[in-house]
Amino acid sequence: MGAALLGADAREAETVQLQFRGDGPLGALTVVGESDGRVRGFAANPRADVPLRDGKLDVGRAVGRGTLAVVRYHPSWREPYRGIVPLSTGEVAEDIASYLLESEQRPSAVALGVYVAADSLVEAAGGFLVHVLPGASDEVLSQLEANIGALESPTQMLRAGLRADDVLDRLLVDLGSRERLRSQPAFSCGCGRERMLRGVVLLGRRELREIAASGEHLEVRCEFCRDEYVLGPDEVGALVPDA
Repeated sequence: MGAALLGADAREAETVQLQFRGDGPLGALTVVGESDGRVRGFAANPRADVPLRDGKLDVGRAVGRGTLAVVRYHPSWREPYRGIVPLSTGEVAEDIASYLLESEQRPSAVALGVYVAADSLVEAAGGFLVHVLPGASDEVLSQLEANIGALESPTQMLRAGLRADDVLDRLLVDLGSRERLRSQPAFSCGCGRERMLRGVVLLGRRELREIAASGEHLEVRCEFCRDEYVLGPDEVGALVPDA
């Protein structure tokens, strides 16, 4: 959800990658959000289980301490922009807000919530991201702080049936809003055989030669969607023509 919100705030065709590297049982988390609402992500150990805290998922403990790296990329840029900050709490929303302030100098309010049912399926996920623009008056900031303070958690609002427009209306009480742009978040991987082959090349010429010479098949799995690709020795050998 955090990646979807950051992606929605990005330029057209820009991607935003979040890399949580904590010492908690979840291990590394990698999530990518795009400007059109497409998202994808994975956890190194998705089966990690930690005790509940006050009846809720203890995300901070599951993520742990470490670093958050945010990589922004646009096709028109010569190289990606990368910012790294320490994980202050392991709570995703708080650490995203910390990154925006420390690395991009954008004071922001971030709230995220996920409702997981008894069968471990996610029934709802939502949140909001508010940036404070330069020149905002003290009156506007005070009103915004009051509005945010009066809100229930994103999970409570979702379970009560509030939609995105409802949350915005409550965030912007006595502030008003201009045009509202909409996108539909959706999981999208974009992997394929050609992309897997480009990834296999990173193994290096020596290892590729050994795989081709062994006559065995190479199995490659996409971490985002879990699709598997089987590459034959001839296919691997074609990546190193002199093998």
